[in-house]
Amino acid sequence: MTARRLALFTVITVVALVGCGSDQSTDPLSGSGASTVTGDVTVFAAASLTESFTRIGADFEAANPGVRVVFSFAGSSALATQINQGAPADVFASASPANMTTVTDAGNGDRSPTVFVRNQLVIAVPDGNPDEVTGLADLNQPDVKVALCAEQVPCGAAAGKALAAAGVTLTPVTLERDVRAALSKVRLGEVDAALVYRTDVRAADDDVDGIEFPESAEAINDYPIVVLKHAPNRPAAQAFVDHVLSGPGQAVLTAAGFQAP
Repeated sequence: MTARRLALFTVITVVALVGCGSDQSTDPLSGSGASTVTGDVTVFAAASLTESFTRIGADFEAANPGVRVVFSFAGSSALATQINQGAPADVFASASPANMTTVTDAGNGDRSPTVFVRNQLVIAVPDGNPDEVTGLADLNQPDVKVALCAEQVPCGAAAGKALAAAGVTLTPVTLERDVRAALSKVRLGEVDAALVYRTDVRAADDDVDGIEFPESAEAINDYPIVVLKHAPNRPAAQAFVDHVLSGPGQAVLTAAGFQAP
């Protein structure tokens, strides 16, 4: 091969290689190169994340056509127990650090969890606030029926802290397994009030009103998320967590009423 032909061949080869290296589609949500994650990713998430994570999951699937997100929403304490008993899951998003610690102390978390949002309690009452509830002390009225989350559930633990800060002792008519179950008691007219998260009242739309109270500042819950150690689909699990932490993921959560960590 002559020197001139050799030089021309070299230029063509370099151009071809550069062209191949730059031919990547861009993920419209993350801005990264084309996704390579596939398969199912199973996410165990606190009940209060139901609407937000359902939206985030749909966005994540749209950006990663080969992935299907499967959610299990429940009280964080119940989910932590299931994970430690061997339930197959890829990601755990808890409504409190305490329930996350139950999982990580058992060696079932991969790396350290990341707090991705915070949430705060309000008093949920029927639309129009017929009992004219203005604060926690009003829940002690003899004719006011109150629902709380069970103590081991994050919303129940937060309620205990807020009530202690207010110096109020309540006798609820029911202790519920998660925050959505407590809220449903108000929506169905079975109780007059419940202590739930701001985000749950917002998700309930016109069915209930949310009454703010100052003592809720003493019981703000951090929400941590982690890829699980025995995740069946670790690449997709990490990609999902990354999306939750991304700008688009955080925008969904903020719109739902969650606070930045």
